[in-house]
Parts: sequence; structure tokens; C-alpha cells
Amino acid sequence: MQHLDYQPERCEALFQEKAAKAFERLKPLAPPTPQHHASIASGYRLRAEFRIWHEGDDLNYVMFPPGEPRNPHIIETFPVAGPRITEAMAPLRETLQSSIELRRKLFQVEFLSTLSGELLIALIYHRPLDDTWQVKAQALAESLSCKIIGRSRKQKLVLDTDWVEEVIEVEGQAYRYRQPEQCFTQPNGHINQKMMGWLLEQCDDTDTDLLELYCGIGNFTLPLSQRFCNVLATELSKPATAAARWNAETNRTHNIELARLSAEDMTVAMAGERTFRRLAELKQPLAHYQFDTLLVDPPRAGLDAATLSLASRFKRVLYISCNPETLGDNLATLSATHNIESLAFFDQFPYTHHLESGVVLSKKTA
Repeated sequence: MQHLDYQPERCEALFQEKAAKAFERLKPLAPPTPQHHASIASGYRLRAEFRIWHEGDDLNYVMFPPGEPRNPHIIETFPVAGPRITEAMAPLRETLQSSIELRRKLFQVEFLSTLSGELLIALIYHRPLDDTWQVKAQALAESLSCKIIGRSRKQKLVLDTDWVEEVIEVEGQAYRYRQPEQCFTQPNGHINQKMMGWLLEQCDDTDTDLLELYCGIGNFTLPLSQRFCNVLATELSKPATAAARWNAETNRTHNIELARLSAEDMTVAMAGERTFRRLAELKQPLAHYQFDTLLVDPPRAGLDAATLSLASRFKRVLYISCNPETLGDNLATLSATHNIESLAFFDQFPYTHHLESGVVLSKKTA
């Protein structure tokens, strides 16, 4: 994690600046006036990680300015982090500093918290961890009322669980999510709620089906499932797919099917070029789905050429993007077949150049 230029008095203005820049890039595609969803100025970040800097008997959290890996900045406070993280940082540091067993060759600390108030802390070491470490770490977990994981090379010690449970309310309905550590989860919980709500606003109830690529733990899958007859969601990560299945079952959704496939493999399957055993396990054959809507939430690299070709055949495309540059390139390609129906910007990462976008594309009529 890089050092942040924290300016709470300018949070809204900074968001408007980067949103205006992203909109300017999309202007040749004739987008509609975008919605703007600003973040709260502090206490928004549910994930955080810090390097640990040892100076004699002293121990500190540090971050590094961009391009300056040898210039650590000591972090005394981190007001952008969620309440559970900020509450734990000082007592955790004090305990680590006073315990030789917990601090020895510790080089990184990772926090994962939730809007519902859970906290998991991963302590990462350059040495093997033993029973003595476990005893000390268990006492630490109890004192902070959190979960603790210890990791080192080829070793992972889980004292409770390696996941937290989140509860997110969207349009008056609460959804429970298991969020494993080391799986991607939306870092700004309040903005995540806004993104879910926006997606639901874009979709009317229909008797057609939804195909979702890059579904992760099912973050958007669960609320959107209420709008469609069936949902087929794919994700390559094994732990994320397992969490998505737990989330679907726990929330008693009955119209979601999950397949552990990459977006590229799903594109191949949709083209009929290859069959996949994981798709053979679906309750109904792939050919029986009545897809007319595609949801994609790709990594920063955006959509590859084959997936863009697949998207061009859908009546509607819901595109969640974390990179305005690749989004612009992808939309330029899709403009041959689709119009931009709706556009929204979300300040998932205040005080950075990063911007989350939501786009709805509709198929052009002949």
C-alpha cells in the first residue's frame, strides 16, 4: 500500500476532478451525463496493509511514497481506515513491540475488516512459526477481540477462521458474505453499497438470464439474482468460488449457478469451441440458458479481445471498471455494436488517481 495524501477538506473536489477527466476521455462515445457517488472522507477503507519497520527496539507501521521503496514513512494514524482497524493499530503495535516472539522477523501486517464490525489481522514473517507463537498470538486475538492468522513461507496458521463475515444492506434487504483473506473484496464498504444499489437500478425484473464473469465472492451476484430468472457466475480463484457458493447458499438464493472458470475459458465455452467438465456439473446445460445480459468486473487490464467479442453479442452489458484507461479502450471497441445507456463514477479510492466506473451498454438496433 502506498502513502496517501490525506486531504479530507478536498475529498469531494478531488473526486470531481478525476471524474471529469474520465468523462472527457469518454466524450467521443457520446455518453450520457454520469452519476457521481462520492465517498465519506475518512473511515472508509476496510482493508489495509503496512510494512513493519524495525529500528533497534522500536517497531513502526510504514508506507512508501510512489517510486520510493527505500523511503519509509512512519504511520502514526491512518484515518482513512475503518473504525475496527484504527482502533486496533495502536494496541497491536504496543503488543508486538513488547513481545519478542510476536515481533521477531515480522515484516508485514494486513488488516481486513467489515461494516458489520469484524476484524482479521494477518501477521507475516520471514521465519517459521511454532507453538510458542500460537500461544502469544491467541492471547493477542483475545485482547483485540479479533481473528489472527500467521503466515510465513509455505506456512499458514489460522487461530480461528481465515475469513470475516460481512452484512450489506441493499434496497432494504440484508446479504451475508463470507470474505476470505487474500480474496479480492471491495475495500470501500459504503461505496460498495452504492455500486450494488446502482446496478439494481439499471436492471428491471426479467424472465431472461444473466451471465457474470469475474464474480469473485459473489459481491454483485447476490443482489442482482433477484432481477433475473437464472444467473451463471464464473470466477477462476478457487477460494473465491468456494466463498461465493457459501454466500449463495447462506442467502438462500436458488437461481445462482457457479463455475470455476476464467473469463477466457467461458468465452471459449460460449462459442462452442470446447466443453468443460465444470460446466457439465451445472443443473441445466449451457445451451438452455436464455442470456441477454452480461456483467463484467475485470481486473485493471480490462477485457481481452475474445471477451469483447462475446460481449458484443449481448443485448445489454453491465461493465464495472477499476481503470478508466482500459475502460475507454474497451468501450471504443464495443461502440461498434452498443450505445452507452448509463454511466456512473464511484470514489472507491479517495486521495488517489484510481476511479471506479459503472457503465450500461445497450445493443444498437439495425
